[in-house]
Amino acid sequence: MSEKKVYLIIRIKGEPDAPPYVRKTLENLRLHKRFHATIYPADLPGIEGMLRRAQAWITWGEVNKETLAKLLEVRGRAPGNKRLTKEYIKEKFGVESFEELAEKIISGEIKFHKQDAIKPVFRLHPPRGGFRRSIKRPYGSYGEAGYRGEKINELVLKML
Repeated sequence: MSEKKVYLIIRIKGEPDAPPYVRKTLENLRLHKRFHATIYPADLPGIEGMLRRAQAWITWGEVNKETLAKLLEVRGRAPGNKRLTKEYIKEKFGVESFEELAEKIISGEIKFHKQDAIKPVFRLHPPRGGFRRSIKRPYGSYGEAGYRGEKINELVLKML
């Protein structure tokens, strides 16, 4: 089974001074508040353009299976704001564990952004220890915003 890329997108800036086109893009990505995160496949048509358009307000990268499983277990919610349990995911998806569910999401068997058994947005805490750099600058030039590749996993673990 080939590993596809799945982006984990986190909103790191609030709304003041955001132009209307950025607000609409963030709304389309379901990132309504600061420190909300969501998951989209990297091969989704139009996702790269949306990420580039809102790159000053978000950070994103490829999530790995272990981090996604922990995110689903700790911050995943079912409709009605109920925590995800192994019994619930077994009933809805036919998987035995959060690791197996994460593997199916990454492989593309489960389209996370299209299903309705799990809320599509994860509400995270601010990162423990704070951001290391400025959230106003791009990730590559001593900032936090924009594309960060595999380093997104470290940030998410600080935010759980």
